[in-house]
Amino acid sequence: MNASWQTHLAAQGASFPDEFSVRFGEDERQGASLVAQGTVVVPLEHLRVIRATGEDAGAFLHNLFSNDVKKLGANEAQLNSFNSPKGRMLASMLVWRQGSDYLLAMSADIHAAMLKKLSMYVLRSKVRLLDDGSDSVLIGLAGSQAGAALEAAGLGIPGAPRATASGIASVVRLDGARFVVSTPISEAAALWNKFVASGAVPAGTQAWQWLDIREGLPTVTQPVQEEFVAQMLNFDLIGGVSFNKGCYPGQEIVARTHYLGKLKKRMYRVHAPVGALPAVGTDIYAPDFGDQSAGKVVSAAPAPEGGYDALVVLQSSSADAGQAHLGAPDGPALAFLPLPYALG
Repeated sequence: MNASWQTHLAAQGASFPDEFSVRFGEDERQGASLVAQGTVVVPLEHLRVIRATGEDAGAFLHNLFSNDVKKLGANEAQLNSFNSPKGRMLASMLVWRQGSDYLLAMSADIHAAMLKKLSMYVLRSKVRLLDDGSDSVLIGLAGSQAGAALEAAGLGIPGAPRATASGIASVVRLDGARFVVSTPISEAAALWNKFVASGAVPAGTQAWQWLDIREGLPTVTQPVQEEFVAQMLNFDLIGGVSFNKGCYPGQEIVARTHYLGKLKKRMYRVHAPVGALPAVGTDIYAPDFGDQSAGKVVSAAPAPEGGYDALVVLQSSSADAGQAHLGAPDGPALAFLPLPYALG
């Protein structure tokens, strides 16, 4: 984290439990409660950005990622995955354009490794891949007054989900009332103060992660790298895969899964009871699989009503039966929650 940005957040009451998370004094679920009740502003330190710059940047990314980067407009964003040759996801990311550059926001714990790995593909392409964290930070806004907070700070309001607006900072609209702001470090403190002055309440990392879970939006982190093909994380349902573009690493596996209809796992939203923390990567068990793991936890966060909400990849047959247990065949029972989109 940039030192001046950290100092500013600390002065606003932030604490830093680890390298990639921020808290504002809330207990485990206060942050989620704030999200459920009003508008929040969140330092998105669990995400980090790679900047791709150069005349070949778009074509370079198009040849590596699961989505059609060549069709990404100047005021658009898209979900993408970078896969292993076996089709397993190494990274999930939000991609948008900033002028002629492309910004790739991904989990902070895999950022350095992905920057190194993607750089291995550059060869003679006229593209440079840079760690954007030395120049900018990400801030999240969510809630019914998020648009008003952007307007009060002099920023544009993208009109549709996964649209962007440019100005002193780039704004990406994730969904109806949630925005990611990419701002130069020199503007970050002033923008933060304007968001707070307009009524947004500071909240921590777990609040944003709970919102991702509520929206059925997965993030590939280090514990689950190379565990899932894109469809297992519902990427084909939320706009993260194009089946009409050329080859990319893992494309054959992703396409075969799509066209042959052999997908046996999907991602589901579940609730775990109080005291049953669903750590990322924890195995999920179901009666129809006995002692064999039927799935894994993708992400989890404290829920406003107590306990934890999580996204899990699970055998569809197990989900259809409506029974799943955390960590062991006789572990805590998980309750299934609806997703905001159909699994098809």
